[in-house]
Amino acid sequence: MSTDVTNPPATPPTEPSVDKPVAVPWWTRGDTNAFFGLGFNILVNVLTLTGLMIGVIAVPAGDVLGTVLPALGVALILGNLYYTFLARRLARRENRSDVTALPYGPSVPHLFIVIFVVMLPVYLNTDDPIQAWQAGLAWAFLIGVIVMIGAFVGPYIRKLTPRAAMLGTLAGISITFISMRPAAQMWEAAWIGLPVLAIILIGFFTNVKIPGGIPIGLLALLVGTAIGWAGGYMSAPDVGQAVSDIAIGIPDLRIDLLFNGLSDLAPLLGTAIPLGVYNFTEAMSNVESAAAAGDNFNLRSVLLADGAGAVIGSAFGSPFPPAVYIGHPGWKDAGGRAGYSLASGVVIGILCFVGLFGVLDALLPVPAIVPILLYIGLLIGAQAFQAVPRLHAVAVVAAILPNLAQWAHGLIDNALNAAGTSAAEVTVEALNGAGVVYDGLKTLGEGAVLVGLILGTMVTFILEKKFLYAAIASAVGAVLSFIGLIHAPEVAWAASPQVALGYVFFGAVCVAFWFLPGAKDPVEVDEADVVAGH
Repeated sequence: MSTDVTNPPATPPTEPSVDKPVAVPWWTRGDTNAFFGLGFNILVNVLTLTGLMIGVIAVPAGDVLGTVLPALGVALILGNLYYTFLARRLARRENRSDVTALPYGPSVPHLFIVIFVVMLPVYLNTDDPIQAWQAGLAWAFLIGVIVMIGAFVGPYIRKLTPRAAMLGTLAGISITFISMRPAAQMWEAAWIGLPVLAIILIGFFTNVKIPGGIPIGLLALLVGTAIGWAGGYMSAPDVGQAVSDIAIGIPDLRIDLLFNGLSDLAPLLGTAIPLGVYNFTEAMSNVESAAAAGDNFNLRSVLLADGAGAVIGSAFGSPFPPAVYIGHPGWKDAGGRAGYSLASGVVIGILCFVGLFGVLDALLPVPAIVPILLYIGLLIGAQAFQAVPRLHAVAVVAAILPNLAQWAHGLIDNALNAAGTSAAEVTVEALNGAGVVYDGLKTLGEGAVLVGLILGTMVTFILEKKFLYAAIASAVGAVLSFIGLIHAPEVAWAASPQVALGYVFFGAVCVAFWFLPGAKDPVEVDEADVVAGH
């Protein structure tokens, strides 16, 4: 459906030289910057999932440190090794030395979903953390299988979906789930977080050089840590306790746990199917984001690796599916090439094996680490508008909205749960009276990634006066709503019929307008806007 203008080509690679192939270095100065940024990004996520497994699901610390983290370490090393290989292969194929590997690590949305939606209900019903862990392993395995299946349909979806829809959806994720929590954590201790943010913004967004050639990410972390310790934010006794808890874990297959979880699949399908679809659509958007930055990776290769990482991790005992991260353009702008990805995976993997995450958690202030996540959120949000024609900016905003709704709905539910109540107990009428459109936020935010792609596509085609294509996209939205992949809490027949009917009426309006005078006049899209964005 999409035209070449809708999906403009990425910045053309350097023309290959037949006589003198470009050398592809294993490490560059920029890799050091990107390594510290991506490495600490993954570090924060692993620290979070470790605390949730022990504190919420009550899995014994020995099992978490001795099995779950080493299993995650295996997946991280293999995945980042593969993405380094893909980057070097692309560099040699296009005879370029500036190809940046895709970042890879434990998926943040899946991290919270597997803990609170999959494992916690099992734990509360059975009071058995091992049974909850087994359910998480089965769920992660299913996610991996669905993503590998998606590898064979994802490339076709990418061809049909406008870039504004994919990058706008990615911007919605980056603004809400990548940027807002780090921003809040920074302002909890602004005297630590703000100077760190200043170093990162100046170092990554300007051409000012740091004396002595210290990597920006390392300098920011050292300054933030020094301020945190000097100001009494950290505790020395906590470090001593963490050192005493160090335990080395050797990865070993836990097929028994996985098979036990797979014996009761039915309750897992309701979240595994839409989240598997989420995984491959987000990966598709991330690959498009990398293409907009100049690195056009093969989507099928990426999706197969993502799915395989989840399957391998679950076989070794990790319920946390790894995935390609948002943020490729950020690490590319920081100077990262192929080596930073492999180094991040290897270092974090080794930390998983030797059990040092408790020590790092006690040593490093969170407000000194999270500004790098805010930087990534800012960059991806900006790219969504810079890498599409100006005409499509409206479509980018439309694609952002579902993730905003999902984020807001989640905050409301979390706040009510913390108060010992729920939306049902408070009543929707009372929430509406307080200005909280609870049901609307919930409906718009269900399946937010897919909804963003659908809305962004519909709006893009309308802006280009491709009304029939917009009607087809709306029909897809109607089908997905009816079966519950979007705008519904679970997959079911007639899951959200009223929303499906709304999409049908939207399509009918588009078809009606297609017959009006002037509807078939071509729309000029200025590609110069896109070039300027690069």
